[in-house]
Amino acid sequence: MDQSQTPVVPAVAEVADPEVTIGKYKVKIIRHLCIGAASCVAISPNVFALDGSNIAVFKDGGIDSDDDILAAAQSCPTKAIELFDAATGAKVWPL
Repeated sequence: MDQSQTPVVPAVAEVADPEVTIGKYKVKIIRHLCIGAASCVAISPNVFALDGSNIAVFKDGGIDSDDDILAAAQSCPTKAIELFDAATGAKVWPL
């Protein structure tokens, strides 16, 4: 296969930022901001993991307390985890 036939793989910035609703929060991971510090994983390992590129992802069906979800988001050094009130849509973190 020559270079003209090399498949194009989307850059991380082109991948949609995943979001899930957990408890009272809609949680969104901003993938291009994640540096793989894994503080979210340390605080909420039932919800967060790192993928093969050391970028935060959600574990399928992961649940945790609202307090732990907030603490995990607040622990992120790049603010790559955003929280919204699931009922109102109001941004909770980062403000």
